[in-house]
Amino acid sequence: MKENEVGRQAELSREATLEAVLFAAGNPLPLASLAAIMDCEEPDVVELARSLQAKLTSEGSGLTVQRVAGGYQLVTRPETYATVERLSQVTDRHLSAPTMETLSIIAFKQPITKPEIEQLRGVRVERALAKLLELDLICELGRKQVIGRPILYGTTATFLRCFGLDSLDDLPQLPDVPEQPGQPGQADGPEEPAEPSPGGGSAQHENEQHE
Repeated sequence: MKENEVGRQAELSREATLEAVLFAAGNPLPLASLAAIMDCEEPDVVELARSLQAKLTSEGSGLTVQRVAGGYQLVTRPETYATVERLSQVTDRHLSAPTMETLSIIAFKQPITKPEIEQLRGVRVERALAKLLELDLICELGRKQVIGRPILYGTTATFLRCFGLDSLDDLPQLPDVPEQPGQPGQADGPEEPAEPSPGGGSAQHENEQHE
């Protein structure tokens, strides 16, 4: 590195350097990677991240440092959500309510198979699963060792990042609600049952429109 470049870096605080690294990365960076990039020990990175977070807060910045998916990321503050949300008007990638429901089931019940999701939802979920796989919110975790060996699904690091979670342990606890045996999917109201119709694919097409 040239001498003048070393001099310019020396003028920057360690917190400013960490801020630049997180900004350039965009996605969360693991602690070990940050330690290698910053040329320091992992506990030093943790302290630097705390110091940067305090600095941004004291300056009234619209950004903050958040621990996400086992790493650190520079993110917008929750108070800016209403304004930042308008970005979605340019590229709307919101999930539909049925797809979000499928994602919620996978998040809380993983690893889980497609038939198990359909039993809980009471409708077919092919399109919802395809959308979630496309967005890298879920992935295949293997196959369940039962007849037919159905695929097991679970959430990804992208899911943790999108929902601001450090790990699945940060998911809220579900209340204990006794199940009603023999009545799957009633909450979905007018949606058709998951079983395919004997006359062909028209009923399946109608169900997929709900997703």
